[in-house]
Amino acid sequence: MVARVNTVAFQGIEVLPVDVQVQMAAGLPAFTIVGLPDKAVGESRERVRAALGAMGLALPPKRITVNLAPADLLKEGSHFDLPIAVGLLVAMGVLPGEEISGYTVLGELGLDGSITSVAGVLPAAIGASAADRGLICPAACGGEAAWAGRIEILAAPTLLSLINHFKGTQVLTPPEALLAGEEERYPDLRDIKGQETAKRALEVAAAGGHNLLMIGPPGSGKSMLAQRLPGLLPPLDPAEALEVSMIHSIAGHLEGGRMRRRRPFRDPHHSASLPALVGGGIRAKPGEISLAHNGVLFLDELPEFARGTLESLRQPLESGRAVVARANAHVTYPARVQLVAAMNPCRCGHLDDPALTCGRAPRCALDYQSKISGPLFDRIDLHVEVPAVSPSDLALPSPREGSAEVAARIAAARAIQRTRYTGTDIRVNAQADGTLLEEVATPDAAGKALLAEAAERMKLSARGYHRVMRVARTLADLAGVEKVGRLQIAEALSYRRVAPGR
Repeated sequence: MVARVNTVAFQGIEVLPVDVQVQMAAGLPAFTIVGLPDKAVGESRERVRAALGAMGLALPPKRITVNLAPADLLKEGSHFDLPIAVGLLVAMGVLPGEEISGYTVLGELGLDGSITSVAGVLPAAIGASAADRGLICPAACGGEAAWAGRIEILAAPTLLSLINHFKGTQVLTPPEALLAGEEERYPDLRDIKGQETAKRALEVAAAGGHNLLMIGPPGSGKSMLAQRLPGLLPPLDPAEALEVSMIHSIAGHLEGGRMRRRRPFRDPHHSASLPALVGGGIRAKPGEISLAHNGVLFLDELPEFARGTLESLRQPLESGRAVVARANAHVTYPARVQLVAAMNPCRCGHLDDPALTCGRAPRCALDYQSKISGPLFDRIDLHVEVPAVSPSDLALPSPREGSAEVAARIAAARAIQRTRYTGTDIRVNAQADGTLLEEVATPDAAGKALLAEAAERMKLSARGYHRVMRVARTLADLAGVEKVGRLQIAEALSYRRVAPGR
Protein backbone atom coordinates (compact mmCIF):
# COMPACT_ATOMS: atom_id res chain seq x y z
CA MET A 1 0.00 0.00 0.00
CA VAL A 2 1.19 3.49 -0.89
CA ALA A 3 -0.18 6.48 1.05
CA ARG A 4 -0.53 9.71 -0.93
CA VAL A 5 -0.63 13.33 0.23
CA ASN A 6 -0.93 16.46 -1.90
CA THR A 7 1.50 19.33 -1.39
CA VAL A 8 3.21 21.98 -3.55
CA ALA A 9 6.56 23.30 -4.71
CA PHE A 10 7.16 26.92 -5.71
CA GLN A 11 8.72 28.33 -8.84
CA GLY A 12 8.55 32.08 -8.37
CA ILE A 13 4.93 32.74 -7.40
CA GLU A 14 3.84 29.79 -9.53
CA VAL A 15 2.56 26.80 -7.56
CA LEU A 16 3.52 23.33 -8.81
CA PRO A 17 1.69 20.23 -7.50
CA VAL A 18 3.77 17.60 -5.70
CA ASP A 19 2.56 14.10 -4.83
CA VAL A 20 4.04 12.77 -1.56
CA GLN A 21 4.05 8.96 -1.77
CA VAL A 22 4.84 6.93 1.36
CA GLN A 23 5.51 3.19 1.28
CA MET A 24 6.24 0.89 4.21
CA ALA A 25 7.74 -2.41 3.10
CA ALA A 26 9.38 -5.40 4.72
CA GLY A 27 13.15 -5.20 5.11
CA LEU A 28 15.81 -3.68 7.25
CA PRO A 29 14.58 -0.55 9.08
CA ALA A 30 15.33 2.56 7.04
CA PHE A 31 13.81 5.98 6.31
CA THR A 32 14.65 7.32 2.86
CA ILE A 33 13.38 10.45 1.07
CA VAL A 34 13.80 10.49 -2.72
CA GLY A 35 12.60 12.83 -5.47
CA LEU A 36 15.37 15.44 -5.67
CA PRO A 37 15.07 16.86 -2.11
CA ASP A 38 17.34 19.66 -0.93
CA LYS A 39 19.09 19.61 2.44
CA ALA A 40 16.11 21.08 4.32
CA VAL A 41 13.81 18.36 2.93
CA GLY A 42 16.38 15.67 3.68
CA GLU A 43 16.50 16.81 7.30
CA SER A 44 12.73 16.30 7.54
CA ARG A 45 13.43 12.69 8.58
CA GLU A 46 14.71 13.78 11.98
CA ARG A 47 12.05 16.43 12.57
CA VAL A 48 9.25 14.04 11.63
CA ARG A 49 10.69 11.22 13.76
CA ALA A 50 11.01 13.54 16.79
CA ALA A 51 7.50 15.04 16.31
CA LEU A 52 5.92 11.59 16.19
CA GLY A 53 7.94 10.55 19.24
CA ALA A 54 6.66 13.60 21.15
CA MET A 55 3.13 12.19 20.72
CA GLY A 56 4.14 8.72 21.84
CA LEU A 57 4.22 7.25 18.32
CA ALA A 58 7.18 5.34 16.94
CA LEU A 59 7.89 4.51 13.32
CA PRO A 60 7.43 0.80 12.62
CA PRO A 61 10.63 -1.21 12.08
CA LYS A 62 10.18 -1.34 8.31
CA ARG A 63 11.79 0.02 5.20
CA ILE A 64 10.10 3.43 4.74
CA THR A 65 10.43 5.18 1.39
CA VAL A 66 9.04 8.68 0.77
CA ASN A 67 8.90 9.69 -2.90
CA LEU A 68 8.27 13.33 -3.87
CA ALA A 69 6.84 13.23 -7.39
CA PRO A 70 7.60 14.47 -9.99
CA ALA A 71 11.10 13.23 -9.25
CA ASP A 72 12.87 15.65 -11.63
CA LEU A 73 11.54 18.78 -9.87
CA LEU A 74 13.82 20.19 -7.15
CA LYS A 75 12.03 20.15 -3.77
CA GLU A 76 13.12 23.02 -1.52
CA GLY A 77 12.01 24.23 1.88
CA SER A 78 10.85 22.96 5.24
CA HIS A 79 7.16 23.01 4.29
CA PHE A 80 7.44 19.34 3.21
CA ASP A 81 7.69 18.27 6.89
CA LEU A 82 3.94 18.15 7.51
CA PRO A 83 2.98 16.35 4.25
CA ILE A 84 5.61 13.67 4.95
CA ALA A 85 4.38 13.26 8.53
CA VAL A 86 0.75 13.09 7.41
CA GLY A 87 1.69 10.52 4.75
CA LEU A 88 3.36 8.37 7.40
CA LEU A 89 0.30 8.63 9.66
CA VAL A 90 -1.93 7.56 6.76
CA ALA A 91 0.35 4.61 6.04
CA MET A 92 0.24 3.66 9.73
CA GLY A 93 -3.58 3.86 9.77
CA VAL A 94 -3.73 6.81 12.17
CA LEU A 95 -5.29 9.21 9.65
CA PRO A 96 -7.91 8.40 6.97
CA GLY A 97 -6.32 8.43 3.50
CA GLU A 98 -9.53 9.23 1.61
CA GLU A 99 -10.20 12.40 3.62
CA ILE A 100 -6.57 13.53 3.49
CA SER A 101 -6.60 13.27 -0.32
CA GLY A 102 -9.01 16.21 -0.42
CA TYR A 103 -6.44 18.61 1.04
CA THR A 104 -3.19 20.30 0.09
CA VAL A 105 -0.80 20.04 3.02
CA LEU A 106 2.21 22.18 3.98
CA GLY A 107 3.95 23.16 7.20
CA GLU A 108 7.16 22.78 9.21
CA LEU A 109 7.34 20.55 12.26
CA GLY A 110 8.99 21.33 15.57
CA LEU A 111 10.62 18.59 17.61
CA ASP A 112 7.74 18.80 20.10
CA GLY A 113 5.11 18.17 17.41
CA SER A 114 4.18 21.82 16.91
CA ILE A 115 3.46 23.08 13.39
CA THR A 116 5.35 26.29 12.67
CA SER A 117 4.82 28.88 9.95
CA VAL A 118 6.28 28.56 6.45
CA ALA A 119 6.55 30.81 3.43
CA GLY A 120 4.18 30.57 0.47
CA VAL A 121 0.92 29.65 2.22
CA LEU A 122 -1.14 32.24 0.30
CA PRO A 123 -0.12 31.01 -3.20
CA ALA A 124 -0.57 27.42 -1.98
CA ALA A 125 -4.08 28.23 -0.77
CA ILE A 126 -4.98 29.83 -4.09
CA GLY A 127 -3.61 26.75 -5.88
CA ALA A 128 -5.65 24.46 -3.61
CA SER A 129 -8.77 26.49 -4.37
CA ALA A 130 -8.14 26.14 -8.12
CA ALA A 131 -7.76 22.37 -7.66
CA ASP A 132 -11.01 22.25 -5.61
CA ARG A 133 -9.20 21.02 -2.50
CA GLY A 134 -8.97 22.20 1.09
CA LEU A 135 -5.77 23.29 2.83
CA ILE A 136 -3.95 22.04 5.90
CA CYS A 137 -1.43 24.61 7.15
CA PRO A 138 0.12 25.99 10.36
CA ALA A 139 -2.18 27.91 12.69
CA ALA A 140 0.09 30.97 12.38
CA CYS A 141 -0.62 31.08 8.63
CA GLY A 142 -4.38 30.56 8.81
CA GLY A 143 -5.24 34.24 8.42
CA GLU A 144 -3.07 34.39 5.31
CA ALA A 145 -4.66 31.28 3.76
CA ALA A 146 -8.19 32.57 4.38
CA TRP A 147 -7.73 35.18 1.64
CA ALA A 148 -7.85 32.40 -0.98
CA GLY A 149 -11.63 32.31 -0.87
CA ARG A 150 -14.22 29.78 0.18
CA ILE A 151 -12.11 26.69 0.79
CA GLU A 152 -11.89 24.50 3.86
CA ILE A 153 -8.82 25.47 5.88
CA LEU A 154 -7.49 23.41 8.75
CA ALA A 155 -5.00 25.66 10.54
CA ALA A 156 -3.52 23.31 13.12
CA PRO A 157 -1.18 24.46 15.92
CA THR A 158 0.17 20.95 16.52
CA LEU A 159 0.26 17.58 14.80
CA LEU A 160 -1.76 16.09 17.68
CA SER A 161 -4.58 18.63 17.19
CA LEU A 162 -4.72 17.68 13.50
CA ILE A 163 -5.03 13.99 14.38
CA ASN A 164 -7.74 14.75 16.96
CA HIS A 165 -9.67 16.77 14.39
CA PHE A 166 -9.89 13.82 12.01
CA LYS A 167 -10.66 11.48 14.93
CA GLY A 168 -13.59 13.72 15.88
CA THR A 169 -12.35 14.53 19.39
CA GLN A 170 -11.41 18.12 18.58
CA VAL A 171 -12.62 20.72 16.09
CA LEU A 172 -10.22 23.18 14.47
CA THR A 173 -11.86 26.60 14.18
CA PRO A 174 -11.77 28.05 10.63
CA PRO A 175 -9.35 31.00 10.52
CA GLU A 176 -10.40 34.53 9.65
CA ALA A 177 -8.78 36.57 6.88
CA LEU A 178 -6.48 39.11 8.52
CA LEU A 179 -5.85 42.65 7.29
CA ALA A 180 -2.93 44.68 8.55
CA GLY A 181 -3.93 47.71 10.57
CA GLU A 182 -3.47 51.23 9.21
CA GLU A 183 -1.53 52.38 12.25
CA GLU A 184 1.52 53.17 10.12
CA ARG A 185 2.02 56.91 9.85
CA TYR A 186 4.10 58.49 7.12
CA PRO A 187 5.97 61.80 7.44
CA ASP A 188 3.96 64.77 6.24
CA LEU A 189 4.88 66.86 3.22
CA ARG A 190 4.19 69.91 5.36
CA ASP A 191 7.54 69.31 7.10
CA ILE A 192 9.47 70.34 3.98
CA LYS A 193 10.02 74.06 3.56
CA GLY A 194 10.76 75.46 0.13
CA GLN A 195 11.50 73.03 -2.72
CA GLU A 196 8.25 73.84 -4.50
CA THR A 197 9.51 72.50 -7.85
CA ALA A 198 10.53 69.21 -6.27
CA LYS A 199 7.19 68.94 -4.46
CA ARG A 200 5.37 69.48 -7.74
CA ALA A 201 7.48 66.78 -9.42
CA LEU A 202 6.72 64.41 -6.54
CA GLU A 203 3.00 65.05 -6.95
CA VAL A 204 3.16 64.39 -10.69
CA ALA A 205 5.18 61.21 -10.12
CA ALA A 206 2.64 59.92 -7.58
CA ALA A 207 -0.34 60.79 -9.77
CA GLY A 208 0.87 58.92 -12.84
CA GLY A 209 3.21 56.29 -11.36
CA HIS A 210 6.22 57.88 -13.06
CA ASN A 211 9.87 57.22 -12.30
CA LEU A 212 11.62 60.18 -10.65
CA LEU A 213 15.25 61.27 -10.30
CA MET A 214 16.22 64.04 -7.88
CA ILE A 215 19.66 65.68 -8.12
CA GLY A 216 20.93 68.09 -5.50
CA PRO A 217 23.58 68.77 -2.84
CA PRO A 218 23.64 66.99 0.53
CA GLY A 219 20.95 68.15 2.93
CA SER A 220 18.66 69.61 0.27
CA GLY A 221 15.78 67.27 1.21
CA LYS A 222 15.91 64.55 -1.47
CA SER A 223 15.51 61.67 0.98
CA MET A 224 12.86 63.57 2.93
CA LEU A 225 10.82 64.02 -0.23
CA ALA A 226 11.10 60.34 -1.15
CA GLN A 227 10.07 59.22 2.34
CA ARG A 228 6.86 61.23 2.01
CA LEU A 229 5.85 59.62 -1.29
CA PRO A 230 4.14 56.54 0.28
CA GLY A 231 1.83 58.88 2.21
CA LEU A 232 0.68 60.43 -1.09
CA LEU A 233 -0.15 57.18 -2.87
CA PRO A 234 -3.63 55.65 -2.74
CA PRO A 235 -4.00 52.27 -0.99
CA LEU A 236 -3.77 49.07 -2.99
CA ASP A 237 -6.98 47.81 -4.55
CA PRO A 238 -7.91 44.17 -3.75
CA ALA A 239 -6.28 42.74 -6.90
CA GLU A 240 -3.05 44.68 -6.29
CA ALA A 241 -3.01 43.72 -2.61
CA LEU A 242 -3.30 40.04 -3.55
CA GLU A 243 -0.40 40.31 -6.02
CA VAL A 244 1.81 42.05 -3.45
CA SER A 245 0.87 39.63 -0.68
CA MET A 246 1.69 36.59 -2.82
CA ILE A 247 5.23 37.88 -3.46
CA HIS A 248 5.76 38.73 0.21
CA SER A 249 4.35 35.34 1.20
CA ILE A 250 6.88 33.54 -1.03
CA ALA A 251 9.65 35.67 0.49
CA GLY A 252 8.39 34.96 4.02
CA HIS A 253 7.77 38.66 4.74
CA LEU A 254 4.01 38.56 5.33
CA GLU A 255 3.91 39.53 9.01
CA GLY A 256 1.39 37.48 10.95
CA GLY A 257 -0.28 36.43 7.69
CA ARG A 258 -1.90 39.85 7.43
CA MET A 259 -2.56 41.34 4.01
CA ARG A 260 -1.38 44.94 3.68
CA ARG A 261 -3.27 47.69 1.90
CA ARG A 262 -0.41 50.21 1.92
CA ARG A 263 1.90 50.22 -1.06
CA PRO A 264 5.37 48.75 -0.51
CA PHE A 265 8.29 51.15 -0.07
CA ARG A 266 11.69 49.52 -0.41
CA ASP A 267 14.93 51.46 0.07
CA PRO A 268 17.93 49.09 -0.25
CA HIS A 269 21.41 50.29 0.67
CA HIS A 270 23.73 51.13 -2.22
CA SER A 271 25.90 48.13 -1.31
CA ALA A 272 23.07 45.76 -2.35
CA SER A 273 24.19 43.04 -4.75
CA LEU A 274 22.57 42.25 -8.08
CA PRO A 275 20.70 39.15 -6.76
CA ALA A 276 19.48 41.18 -3.75
CA LEU A 277 18.06 43.87 -6.03
CA VAL A 278 16.66 41.81 -8.94
CA GLY A 279 16.30 38.40 -7.31
CA GLY A 280 18.27 35.18 -7.25
CA GLY A 281 20.37 33.16 -4.88
CA ILE A 282 20.30 29.40 -4.46
CA ARG A 283 16.50 29.32 -4.24
CA ALA A 284 15.85 32.19 -6.70
CA LYS A 285 14.11 34.36 -4.12
CA PRO A 286 12.41 37.66 -5.12
CA GLY A 287 14.63 40.75 -4.98
CA GLU A 288 13.93 44.29 -3.86
CA ILE A 289 12.39 45.26 -7.20
CA SER A 290 9.80 42.46 -6.87
CA LEU A 291 9.17 43.15 -3.19
CA ALA A 292 8.36 46.74 -4.30
CA HIS A 293 5.81 45.50 -6.88
CA ASN A 294 2.87 47.96 -7.12
CA GLY A 295 4.84 50.30 -4.87
CA VAL A 296 8.01 52.39 -4.71
CA LEU A 297 11.66 51.39 -5.06
CA PHE A 298 13.84 54.19 -3.65
CA LEU A 299 17.53 54.16 -4.58
CA ASP A 300 19.43 56.76 -2.59
CA GLU A 301 22.95 57.72 -3.70
CA LEU A 302 22.24 56.25 -7.13
CA PRO A 303 25.77 56.43 -8.62
CA GLU A 304 27.16 54.55 -5.59
CA PHE A 305 25.35 51.37 -6.69
CA ALA A 306 27.48 48.96 -8.71
CA ARG A 307 27.23 49.62 -12.45
CA GLY A 308 26.12 46.08 -13.24
CA THR A 309 23.46 46.23 -10.52
CA LEU A 310 21.98 49.41 -11.96
CA GLU A 311 22.03 48.05 -15.52
CA SER A 312 20.09 44.99 -14.36
CA LEU A 313 17.13 47.29 -13.63
CA ARG A 314 16.67 48.28 -17.26
CA GLN A 315 14.66 45.25 -18.38
CA PRO A 316 12.38 45.04 -15.29
CA LEU A 317 11.58 48.76 -15.47
CA GLU A 318 10.48 48.38 -19.08
CA SER A 319 8.64 45.04 -18.92
CA GLY A 320 7.38 45.01 -15.33
CA ARG A 321 8.90 41.55 -14.81
CA ALA A 322 12.10 40.35 -13.15
CA VAL A 323 13.40 37.19 -14.83
CA VAL A 324 15.87 35.23 -12.71
CA ALA A 325 17.70 32.77 -14.98
CA ARG A 326 19.97 30.22 -13.30
CA ALA A 327 21.40 26.88 -14.34
CA ASN A 328 18.85 25.04 -12.18
CA ALA A 329 15.97 27.53 -12.24
CA HIS A 330 14.23 30.01 -14.54
CA VAL A 331 11.86 32.09 -12.44
CA THR A 332 9.77 35.16 -13.25
CA TYR A 333 8.51 37.56 -10.59
CA PRO A 334 6.22 40.59 -11.10
CA ALA A 335 8.16 43.86 -10.83
CA ARG A 336 5.90 46.75 -11.78
CA VAL A 337 7.51 49.44 -9.63
CA GLN A 338 7.80 53.20 -9.43
CA LEU A 339 11.50 54.02 -9.29
CA VAL A 340 12.52 57.05 -7.22
CA ALA A 341 16.24 57.82 -7.18
CA ALA A 342 18.35 60.52 -5.54
CA MET A 343 21.94 61.57 -6.18
CA ASN A 344 24.43 64.34 -5.56
CA PRO A 345 25.64 66.34 -8.58
CA CYS A 346 29.23 65.21 -7.91
CA ARG A 347 31.20 63.18 -5.38
CA CYS A 348 31.68 66.08 -2.96
CA GLY A 349 28.09 67.18 -3.58
CA HIS A 350 28.76 70.94 -3.83
CA LEU A 351 29.21 71.46 -7.55
CA ASP A 352 27.24 74.72 -7.67
CA ASP A 353 28.85 76.29 -4.59
CA PRO A 354 32.32 77.75 -5.37
CA ALA A 355 33.08 78.06 -1.66
CA LEU A 356 32.57 74.33 -0.98
CA THR A 357 33.29 72.55 -4.27
CA CYS A 358 36.42 70.46 -4.65
CA GLY A 359 39.37 71.32 -6.88
CA ARG A 360 38.41 68.79 -9.55
CA ALA A 361 35.19 70.51 -10.58
CA PRO A 362 33.63 70.27 -13.11
CA ARG A 363 35.49 67.13 -14.20
CA CYS A 364 34.50 65.25 -11.02
CA ALA A 365 30.81 65.91 -11.82
CA LEU A 366 31.15 64.43 -15.31
CA ASP A 367 32.90 61.33 -13.95
CA TYR A 368 30.38 60.90 -11.14
CA GLN A 369 27.22 61.41 -13.17
CA SER A 370 28.43 59.27 -16.06
CA LYS A 371 28.06 56.20 -13.82
CA ILE A 372 24.40 56.28 -14.85
CA SER A 373 24.07 54.94 -18.39
CA GLY A 374 22.01 56.70 -21.05
CA PRO A 375 19.51 53.81 -21.44
CA LEU A 376 18.77 53.74 -17.69
CA PHE A 377 18.51 57.52 -17.56
CA ASP A 378 16.09 57.41 -20.52
CA ARG A 379 13.73 55.18 -18.52
CA ILE A 380 13.21 57.87 -15.88
CA ASP A 381 10.28 60.15 -16.70
CA LEU A 382 10.98 63.06 -14.36
CA HIS A 383 14.37 64.65 -13.67
CA VAL A 384 14.35 67.48 -11.17
CA GLU A 385 17.04 69.58 -9.53
CA VAL A 386 16.71 69.98 -5.76
CA PRO A 387 18.77 73.05 -4.76
CA ALA A 388 20.12 73.68 -1.28
CA VAL A 389 17.59 75.16 1.13
CA SER A 390 18.43 78.71 2.18
CA PRO A 391 18.27 79.82 5.84
CA SER A 392 15.46 82.22 4.91
CA ASP A 393 13.35 79.28 3.72
CA LEU A 394 13.98 77.39 6.94
CA ALA A 395 12.79 80.40 8.95
CA LEU A 396 9.43 80.43 7.16
CA PRO A 397 6.36 78.91 8.84
CA SER A 398 5.26 75.44 7.74
CA PRO A 399 3.35 75.32 4.42
CA ARG A 400 -0.42 75.24 4.63
CA GLU A 401 -0.66 72.34 2.21
CA GLY A 402 0.37 68.94 3.55
CA SER A 403 0.24 65.33 2.42
CA ALA A 404 -3.54 65.03 2.89
CA GLU A 405 -4.34 67.84 0.44
CA VAL A 406 -1.87 66.61 -2.18
CA ALA A 407 -3.04 63.01 -1.77
CA ALA A 408 -6.62 64.11 -2.52
CA ARG A 409 -5.56 65.58 -5.89
CA ILE A 410 -3.55 62.45 -6.66
CA ALA A 411 -6.53 60.21 -5.83
CA ALA A 412 -8.73 62.25 -8.19
CA ALA A 413 -6.17 61.98 -11.01
CA ARG A 414 -5.82 58.24 -10.49
CA ALA A 415 -9.60 57.84 -10.55
CA ILE A 416 -9.60 59.44 -14.01
CA GLN A 417 -6.91 57.02 -15.16
CA ARG A 418 -8.75 54.03 -13.71
CA THR A 419 -11.84 54.97 -15.71
CA ARG A 420 -9.79 55.62 -18.87
CA TYR A 421 -8.07 52.23 -18.81
CA THR A 422 -11.07 50.13 -17.77
CA GLY A 423 -10.90 46.71 -19.38
CA THR A 424 -7.09 46.69 -19.68
CA ASP A 425 -4.22 45.67 -17.41
CA ILE A 426 -3.06 49.30 -17.26
CA ARG A 427 -3.65 51.18 -14.02
CA VAL A 428 -1.68 54.42 -14.43
CA ASN A 429 -0.40 56.58 -17.28
CA ALA A 430 3.20 55.42 -16.81
CA GLN A 431 2.17 51.93 -17.99
CA ALA A 432 0.51 53.06 -21.24
CA ASP A 433 2.29 51.95 -24.42
CA GLY A 434 2.91 53.98 -27.57
CA THR A 435 -0.20 52.88 -29.45
CA LEU A 436 -2.51 53.66 -26.55
CA LEU A 437 -0.74 56.98 -25.94
CA GLU A 438 -1.62 58.08 -29.47
CA GLU A 439 -5.27 57.66 -28.51
CA VAL A 440 -5.33 59.19 -25.04
CA ALA A 441 -2.41 61.63 -24.92
CA THR A 442 -2.17 63.21 -28.36
CA PRO A 443 -1.79 66.98 -27.71
CA ASP A 444 -3.65 69.75 -29.49
CA ALA A 445 -2.07 71.54 -32.47
CA ALA A 446 -0.02 73.97 -30.35
CA GLY A 447 1.18 71.22 -28.04
CA LYS A 448 2.04 68.95 -30.95
CA ALA A 449 4.14 71.66 -32.58
CA LEU A 450 6.01 72.36 -29.34
CA LEU A 451 6.66 68.66 -28.76
CA ALA A 452 7.98 68.14 -32.29
CA GLU A 453 10.31 71.15 -32.03
CA ALA A 454 11.58 70.14 -28.57
CA ALA A 455 12.13 66.52 -29.61
CA GLU A 456 14.35 67.72 -32.44
CA ARG A 457 16.37 70.16 -30.33
CA MET A 458 16.70 67.89 -27.29
CA LYS A 459 17.44 64.81 -29.42
CA LEU A 460 14.76 62.80 -27.64
CA SER A 461 14.69 59.06 -28.30
CA ALA A 462 11.42 57.36 -29.14
CA ARG A 463 11.23 56.22 -25.52
CA GLY A 464 11.90 59.75 -24.25
CA TYR A 465 9.28 61.16 -26.65
CA HIS A 466 6.61 58.81 -25.32
CA ARG A 467 7.59 59.47 -21.72
CA VAL A 468 7.03 63.19 -22.26
CA MET A 469 3.55 62.34 -23.57
CA ARG A 470 2.83 60.17 -20.52
CA VAL A 471 3.85 62.93 -18.12
CA ALA A 472 1.82 65.48 -20.07
CA ARG A 473 -1.22 63.19 -19.84
CA THR A 474 -0.79 63.01 -16.06
CA LEU A 475 -0.47 66.80 -15.84
CA ALA A 476 -3.74 67.13 -17.77
CA ASP A 477 -5.41 64.67 -15.38
CA LEU A 478 -4.21 66.70 -12.38
CA ALA A 479 -5.60 69.83 -14.00
CA GLY A 480 -8.88 68.07 -14.80
CA VAL A 481 -8.71 68.76 -18.55
CA GLU A 482 -9.51 66.16 -21.19
CA LYS A 483 -7.10 67.31 -23.93
CA VAL A 484 -3.35 67.64 -23.51
CA GLY A 485 -2.33 71.19 -24.36
CA ARG A 486 0.80 73.26 -24.91
CA LEU A 487 1.01 74.08 -21.19
CA GLN A 488 1.19 70.41 -20.17
CA ILE A 489 3.74 69.61 -22.91
CA ALA A 490 5.93 72.53 -21.79
CA GLU A 491 5.91 71.41 -18.15
CA ALA A 492 6.57 67.79 -19.10
CA LEU A 493 9.56 68.88 -21.21
CA SER A 494 10.94 70.91 -18.31
CA TYR A 495 11.38 67.69 -16.33
CA ARG A 496 13.82 66.29 -18.90
CA ARG A 497 16.31 69.14 -18.90
CA VAL A 498 18.85 67.40 -16.63
CA ALA A 499 21.22 65.00 -18.35
CA PRO A 500 23.87 63.48 -16.04
CA GLY A 501 27.21 63.02 -17.69
CA ARG A 502 26.05 64.34 -21.05
